[in-house]
Amino acid sequence: MGISLDAIALPDDLIWVDEYAHTPVKQTVSIAVDGALIVEAAAQTKGRPITLQGGDNSAWIARDTLEALRLKQYQPGLIMTLLHNGNSYSVLFAQPGGIEASPVVDYNHPAADDWYSITLKFIEV
Repeated sequence: MGISLDAIALPDDLIWVDEYAHTPVKQTVSIAVDGALIVEAAAQTKGRPITLQGGDNSAWIARDTLEALRLKQYQPGLIMTLLHNGNSYSVLFAQPGGIEASPVVDYNHPAADDWYSITLKFIEV
């Protein structure tokens, strides 16, 4: 099924590390002056974090793909379409730190096809 961000193909082996860490129900609990418990709850319709993470031995991208992602990150408020395993999400980059990348092999003059391990952090909107 694949993973892509707008027209940028991403590695299929990126792991969605916080897929089940989010709950859409938010609540506050307080105590009234008379000692009664007050619970307010509502559904959070947007704002789900989506973190896609590679590793030392998986989900590498080429430097030119990393640069294309960085150009998107530098556009404030840019809403993008993330396709992940057949599902579509409207997302923007979480700021700061929406892209974390480190070279698989360090070069003093990296080429466009050198590999990077990445973590991508989004917020569903």
